[in-house]
Amino acid sequence: MDFHGSSPFPEGVISFLDTDLYKLTMQCAVLKYFADVNVSYAFHNRTPDKKLSRTAFRWLQAQISKLGNIALSNDEYRYLQTTCTYLNKPYLEFLKEFRLNPRDQIEATFAPDNDTGGDNDVGTFCLMVKGRWVETILYEIPLLALTSEAYFRFMDKDWTYDGQEEKAYGKGMRLLEAGCVFSEFGTRRRRDYHTQALVIRGLMKANKEAEKTGLPGKLSGTSNVHLAMRFGIPPVGTVAHEWFMGVAAITGDYKTATTTALNYWVDCFGEGVLGIALTDTFGTPAFLKAFGQPMTQMAASEPGALADGVGTEEIPSNTPLDVQGGKPKSFADVFTGVRQDSGDPVNFVKMMREFYDEEGITEKKTIVFSDSLNIDLCLEYKKIADAAGFNTTFGVGTFFTNDFVQQSTGKKSIPLNIVIKLDSAAGSQAIKISDNIGKNTGDKQTVEKVKKELGYVERAWAAGDEARRWGSEDEPQK
Repeated sequence: MDFHGSSPFPEGVISFLDTDLYKLTMQCAVLKYFADVNVSYAFHNRTPDKKLSRTAFRWLQAQISKLGNIALSNDEYRYLQTTCTYLNKPYLEFLKEFRLNPRDQIEATFAPDNDTGGDNDVGTFCLMVKGRWVETILYEIPLLALTSEAYFRFMDKDWTYDGQEEKAYGKGMRLLEAGCVFSEFGTRRRRDYHTQALVIRGLMKANKEAEKTGLPGKLSGTSNVHLAMRFGIPPVGTVAHEWFMGVAAITGDYKTATTTALNYWVDCFGEGVLGIALTDTFGTPAFLKAFGQPMTQMAASEPGALADGVGTEEIPSNTPLDVQGGKPKSFADVFTGVRQDSGDPVNFVKMMREFYDEEGITEKKTIVFSDSLNIDLCLEYKKIADAAGFNTTFGVGTFFTNDFVQQSTGKKSIPLNIVIKLDSAAGSQAIKISDNIGKNTGDKQTVEKVKKELGYVERAWAAGDEARRWGSEDEPQK
């Protein structure tokens, strides 16, 4: 039943490609190097006051089970083949036969606060994913999207679709008038698929208006591959923390894990392809130490070569690749730029400017900002990054696809702040140590051990409260 107005789409996830591009690019790399590695994922609700009823949880369970029925269509296969040319043939052939198996790989549990056995009992819920990395990697995005949809379908129902397209158009025009290049990143925490479609429609309308009137900004695409295919705009995205987390857990060597992960990435896709690097999996300072290192020749690059785990003979050798200007090319040389996803953006811009200057890199690099953005933050960060000599782009997510008001009060209808992170790989704990302590995940002992090993320094940031990242219901809608 549709409580919120007319939606032309079925509930839940409606396509194999209804996911973010970086899940496909990472799956491609996992198939090549780690095809038989087993992993687990853990769900984290950073807004723990937002719970589900038993009815909502049962709906979520039903939608999860339906994921096993989704397969890549012939049209979708051809789309990937012609549009995402960096996805290699062995991977595309793998996808043609691939099916998710939620019955055996996902455990969903519900713990009511006060168990009466009734449908309206409210409680906490947990999602665990276990299986081969190459198979389970695709669950994160649909599970998060479905969880958000369950909450706003059954718990917070005081909203409608009215005005969503127009609101997105207005946001798009503000960004375009300010010269911002931006993409839509909102699949994970969207209210539902229809909302995301309305948002993209509004943004595309704004982009056409900008092109017609000569505005300096541009809509560069969407992270959602299905919506990119449907609306004829580019699918965008490169890599997530998961790639670095997985490689580190598998190799067990956190001092060299980032270098190893970057080497695999370049070996899989080529220099300058999918060239935005994510900096904050183990803190940006540790990342930059690796980023300035020379790229090295891979010792094993055949599909499945590292399927049985990584031995020392399979880790990249120390043979530098390509020399330019009298020195081997580093990752910083060949990557187009970096993505900032946690911590203080002002400090990040300063750090990246100092890094590139010290490396003698004069090419104008790109910073992609993607951490809980709204329009004002985009404009602020653009000004700072432009002044420091960077190209800037923005991946705007939840602020596009889950920006609603309560119909009865006019106040904000606050999104869930939920994540699913890699928890283990090849039997070892997988952790993330971001530039914001509120985003750290994984086994606490392992986190502390790696912090000491890498010389990680905690930094306070006033805007880093993850529980209140999207504001409060007490705040009026701006």
